[in-house]
Amino acid sequence: MARCYILAVVSETVRYTYRLRPGAQAERALLEEWGRCRWLWNEAVHQQKTGRKPTFCKLSKMLTAARAESEWLRGGSQVAQQQTLRTYMLALDHSYKVKGRRKPTIKRRKDTLPSLEYTTRGFSIRDGRLCLPKGVTIPVVWSRELPSAPSSVRVYRDSLGHWYASFVVTRDPLPAPQADGAIGIDWGVKVTATATDPAYDLPYGGHRKRCAAELARAQRKMSRRCRQRGQPQSNGYRRAKREAAKLHKKAARQNAYTARAWAKRVVDDHQVIAVEDFKPLFLAKSTMARKAADAAIGTAKQELIERGKRAGRKVVLVPPAYTTMTCAECGTRAKERLTLAERTFACAACGCIADRDRNAARVILAMAERGHAGADDVRHVSRLPSGEAGGVLSELEIPRPSAAGKR
Repeated sequence: MARCYILAVVSETVRYTYRLRPGAQAERALLEEWGRCRWLWNEAVHQQKTGRKPTFCKLSKMLTAARAESEWLRGGSQVAQQQTLRTYMLALDHSYKVKGRRKPTIKRRKDTLPSLEYTTRGFSIRDGRLCLPKGVTIPVVWSRELPSAPSSVRVYRDSLGHWYASFVVTRDPLPAPQADGAIGIDWGVKVTATATDPAYDLPYGGHRKRCAAELARAQRKMSRRCRQRGQPQSNGYRRAKREAAKLHKKAARQNAYTARAWAKRVVDDHQVIAVEDFKPLFLAKSTMARKAADAAIGTAKQELIERGKRAGRKVVLVPPAYTTMTCAECGTRAKERLTLAERTFACAACGCIADRDRNAARVILAMAERGHAGADDVRHVSRLPSGEAGGVLSELEIPRPSAAGKR
């Protein structure tokens, strides 16, 4: 029975990020403001660790009392300080409700990058400049126009020392092109994404591999110029560290751009997108850790899911258990797992021979077509109903995987 979905076009809340060009005085003011906000964050962590169970009301009262006594705190923006406490309470709430989240920890100056939040009461835009409290004005590189008046802004600095402003705005989403096709995606390392249609494969880019020699050279410079603990690092060490960070950032941006272009192509041409719910974290502990990090599977997966949801597509997350061991033609499951060296799948029941990843992508698509839709337009297939009639045999019924999980 065909399902009909009515998609309502509503405004979406997104972030528009722009490069900032702060002068020496403005940058000094931002770092001083970040020092105050970081102190408040650490004080909130201390309140939690000592068992005082802080709430946002309690922390706000403490902030008011501290600003009355401390001239140092009064020298900063109350809006940014309150937003720091709101962010802390949100992180603490997520540690109880979101699986895998931990409680907020102390932010050390040498390990944490500056980040400040301002609501509409704490910033304005005048003559192309971002105006912050205490007379701080920063030129903005307007690469595109804002679709609406921003409701808040996040000012932060990356590992290269570049400053950015991320505005929260609303915009009307562009209508997605009409599409009727369906596609299955299987993740891998040799080929980052293998699709049921070879034209939509995402090959391994190797962006980090290409700059490995330059990165190794910069890291050797850091090692030679690193001083003993407790001594300030030299300018040569800082230059080598910046060079290494620039190479890391370049590879990450190349991976992000490749994933965006590929995800847009997949979403524009397909209505149903079946994605393997692959968790690449365990690869960090394997011998393929370096190549898996270069493949950036997590980046491509996140971009594909987000674009599919924004375009109103049906995105199905399929667990990876037994997808490589199952035949896409007859549904028979192999008795033994395939090793990573075996790149061809051969079915003992029907004699079907296919590429290992291509066969897995077809199995993922078959499972998705028999799955159940969730309220968030992302369908999570955990177990197929037994005895259900359809184009795929009932041997495709997948039990819940074990803790280790098989592929």
